[in-house]
Amino acid sequence: MNKGLAAVILAAGKGTRMKSALPKVLHPICGQPMLYYPLEAARMAGFKQLKVVVGHRSEQVIEAFPDEDLTWIKQTEQLGTGHALMCAADSLRGYSGSLLLHCGDVPLLKPETLQQLQSYHSQQQAAVTVLTAQMPNPHGYGRIIRDGEQILEIIEEKDASEEQRQVTEINAGTYLFDSDFVLSALKGLNKNNSQGEYYLTDIVAAAVAAGKKTRALCVEDPTEVMGINDRCQLAEAEVLMRWKINADLMFGGVSMIDPTTVYIDSGVEIGADTTLHPNVQLRGKTSIGKNCIVETGVVVVDSQVADRSHLKAGSAIEESRIGPDCKVGPMAHLRPGTVLSGNNKIGNFVETKKIQMGEKAQASHLTYLGDAEIGRNVNFGCGTITCNYDGVNKHKTIVEDDVFVGSDCQLVAPVKIGRNSLLAAGSTITKDVPPDSLALSRTEQKVIDGWRLRKQKKS
Repeated sequence: MNKGLAAVILAAGKGTRMKSALPKVLHPICGQPMLYYPLEAARMAGFKQLKVVVGHRSEQVIEAFPDEDLTWIKQTEQLGTGHALMCAADSLRGYSGSLLLHCGDVPLLKPETLQQLQSYHSQQQAAVTVLTAQMPNPHGYGRIIRDGEQILEIIEEKDASEEQRQVTEINAGTYLFDSDFVLSALKGLNKNNSQGEYYLTDIVAAAVAAGKKTRALCVEDPTEVMGINDRCQLAEAEVLMRWKINADLMFGGVSMIDPTTVYIDSGVEIGADTTLHPNVQLRGKTSIGKNCIVETGVVVVDSQVADRSHLKAGSAIEESRIGPDCKVGPMAHLRPGTVLSGNNKIGNFVETKKIQMGEKAQASHLTYLGDAEIGRNVNFGCGTITCNYDGVNKHKTIVEDDVFVGSDCQLVAPVKIGRNSLLAAGSTITKDVPPDSLALSRTEQKVIDGWRLRKQKKS
């Protein structure tokens, strides 16, 4: 049964030049594993049946995409691209139509290019259509040998003559096939070449021999088809991907003072009229609302920030929710589970963890708030600490609305501070405080007149 266009994504290679224990296709680019991008491009271009050929550390690759609707195919021996498609043949039984073959280490290819490839392939009624690019320095790539529009063959670098190596049109490694033809032609492939592998490129020569049309679509921007083989190319791809992400956001109304120093993961959402200063990092499942300011050195991970909030320099925010009109930092640390309702101030050198803070509550400086439920209009003075951990278990602090906490207070959980209470500066609170109360816990101050002078005289 045909459930939509089919695509085979090749992701079985060892990636030895990466010199890494991590499979090549799992190396991250802008917050996503490399393989994510070819899969997403194919899906957005209309290919619904996605079959991924894996080999090296296959279980690790499969585990990285637990929620994806993918068919996983294992290639136990690495015998070339033709062999990879042979491994996928059984999963394509009963399928008839265009078949895309794409590489899992080509992350920059746009969905629009795949759509153009499909349109051209269909228009030409070709058996094989190859995606190509013009490379001024084509070293290492297979060369396209043409006769007008007809592609006669694709010659790999190691098998090419000196004359063929002068050709600058290269094979990008992405193909559209007539599925019935290619699955039949696979049976005729052999390993009679310098690599001892089954070359998928031999399918082109088989199509020519059978009197079929073979065509090529040349991309305008050769960086789209750049393959990743080492960490230098990985870094280059990340620069190109990051610029695309930043450009799309700027066209959407986001300001960046220096976009070359702003690092934003794929999928991050930012509202119009928000300004990002240099050296900002927005990672994971993060969203920033409209009219926000994100200052230099701010790092936000898997968090949501509502409209008109101001994140000041050097602050770190993880798995938190920040309501509208909040001010955070400078140098604040919001750890996982922090929820600010709105109009809150979390000032310099304040750390929070697993708290819910009501509207207009604030902690302006040098404070730790953890495992706490905090009401509206609460003010924490400098040096406040919620003592939430007894060495074995975490305990909760509850602070109701309109409480004023003086400087240098310790709230030893579990403890509840009633609404409209005042905790005097320097107090250690170990018992619940009823509403509308003053609580203080200090030793009596003593003053010994002249002590300093007597001490200096003796010395």
